[in-house]
Amino acid sequence: MVKKKDEKSILVLSTLSMIIAFSVWSILSPVAGKIQEMYGLTGLQKSILIATPVLLGSVMRIPIGILADRLGGRRVYVFTMLFLTLPLIGASFTSSYEGLLLCAFFIGMAGTTFAVSIAYVSGSYPPEKQGLILGIAGMGNLGTAVASFLAPQIVNLWGLPWMFRIFALAILIMSLIFWFGTVENGKANNRKKLKHSLDVMKNKETWVLSGYYFLTFGGFVTFGIYLPILFQELHQLDAVQAGSLTGIFVIGATLIRPVGGYLSDKFGAVKVLNIVFSTILLTSVLMALWQGNVLLFMVACLMMAIMLGTGNGAVFKRVAEVSRGNIGAVTGVVGAAGGLGGFFPPILLGIFMDYLGEYTLGFVLLSLFALVCLVYNSDRIRAILTTKKQGRVSSLS
Repeated sequence: MVKKKDEKSILVLSTLSMIIAFSVWSILSPVAGKIQEMYGLTGLQKSILIATPVLLGSVMRIPIGILADRLGGRRVYVFTMLFLTLPLIGASFTSSYEGLLLCAFFIGMAGTTFAVSIAYVSGSYPPEKQGLILGIAGMGNLGTAVASFLAPQIVNLWGLPWMFRIFALAILIMSLIFWFGTVENGKANNRKKLKHSLDVMKNKETWVLSGYYFLTFGGFVTFGIYLPILFQELHQLDAVQAGSLTGIFVIGATLIRPVGGYLSDKFGAVKVLNIVFSTILLTSVLMALWQGNVLLFMVACLMMAIMLGTGNGAVFKRVAEVSRGNIGAVTGVVGAAGGLGGFFPPILLGIFMDYLGEYTLGFVLLSLFALVCLVYNSDRIRAILTTKKQGRVSSLS
C-alpha cells in the first residue's frame, strides 16, 4: 500500500512530468508557420507535420499502457522521458523537411505518457477518489499551453534549433526529478499474460468510451495544435498572439478536467456526458458561424474548451470503473482513440483549406460526430432509468 506522502508525490510529479511531455508533444504546432516559411510547405504538408507526433503518441499508448501494468508506471515513465531527448536533439540538427518529419514521428512518444500517468496514479488511490484524482492527473494537458506560450518566444529569441534543445534539457531534468521523487506503487504484475491485458478489447464499454474520447480528447488535441493556424489565417494574428490565445483555450480545457471528474463522482459520468455532447454540438455550429469575428470565435472556443475538458474528466471516471485491474490497457486503448481523434482532423482541415479555401466543413463534421455520441449516450440514460424503474416495481411486488 502506498503511503499518504507517496500518494501526493506520485500525483504531483506525474502531473508535472506529463506537462513537460505534452509540451514536447505539441512543440511543432505553435511554430508551424515559421517552419512552413523555412521549407516552402503547402498547407497539407504543414498539417501532416504537426499531426505526425499525434499518430505515434496515439497508437503506442496501447503497448505502453500494457507495459505500465506489467512493469510498473515509474520505470516506464522515466524510460519514455529519456527516450524523448533523442528525437528532440535530432530535430535541432536537421536541415530538411523530411528529416524534421522523421524526428516529429518519434517525438510522438511524448503522447504515450498519458497512458502511463493514468495507470500509475490510479493504482495509488482508492476507487471513490478516481474521478477527481484522474482529472488532476489529466491536467498534464497543460503542456500544450506551455508549448503555445514558450515555443514561439524561444524561436524568436534564439532560433528553431535551440527550441528543441531547451525542451530536451527540460524533459531530461524532469525524468531525474521523477525517478528520485517517486516510488513504485506495487501495482506492477510481471506475470500478467498479454492475453489478459488484451481482453479489454472484447469489452463493449472500452469501445464506447473510445468513441467518446475520440470526440472529447481528440477535439482538445485538434484545437490545441490547429488553433494557432486558425487564428493566424482567419484573423491575421502573429505567432505569439495566436499562441497566447491558444494557451487560454488549453488552460481552460485542462483546468476544468478535474471538475468533470468530480461531477462524475457525484452525479454519474453518463449524465455529465449528455450535457457535454449537447453543448459541443451547439458550440461547433457557432464556431462555423462566428469564424470571421475574432471576439465571437474566441467566446465559442472558450465554450468548447469547457465542454471538452469536462468530457475528458467524465470519460476517465468511467475508465476507472470498467478497467477491472487492467487500467493501463484500457487507458491505452481509450487514449489511443482520443489521440487519433487529434490526428485525422488537422489533416482534413489542411485538405479543406487547400481545396475548398475554408474550414467550415470541419466544424460541420465535428457537430455531426457530437450528435452521434449524444444519441447513443441518451439511449444509455434511458436504459439506466428503465432498469431502475423496473427494480423499484420489483421491490414493491
